[in-house]
Amino acid sequence: MKSVNLQRTESLLMELIPEALSDLADARINSLAITGVNCKNGKYDAQVYFDGSDFDKKEINQIVSLLNKANGRLKSHILASTGWYKCPDFKFVNDTSLEKSRNIEALFAQINKNKSED
Repeated sequence: MKSVNLQRTESLLMELIPEALSDLADARINSLAITGVNCKNGKYDAQVYFDGSDFDKKEINQIVSLLNKANGRLKSHILASTGWYKCPDFKFVNDTSLEKSRNIEALFAQINKNKSED
């Protein structure tokens, strides 16, 4: 169970990271959808999940690389916006849960179709 403070931090990061990304010049990442933030070790590490469903494997690797390069600018923006003393270290991860839920929905649709044919 996460503390209220940690949940508040994650929520604030969910708002500030897309805002910071939108200030960047690279079109591949400035409109990237952030789907979740999971803080670990207090506020020292955070996994940032993004929706990579529109990209192939090679593009996702490029996006992760670009996000890692922009890490310093993201931290600067967040520190300026929050007044925190320290910003978490970000690790960017492609969120595959959206793709999995689409696959499950397609499976249920197929089951429904098969039942209606019987």
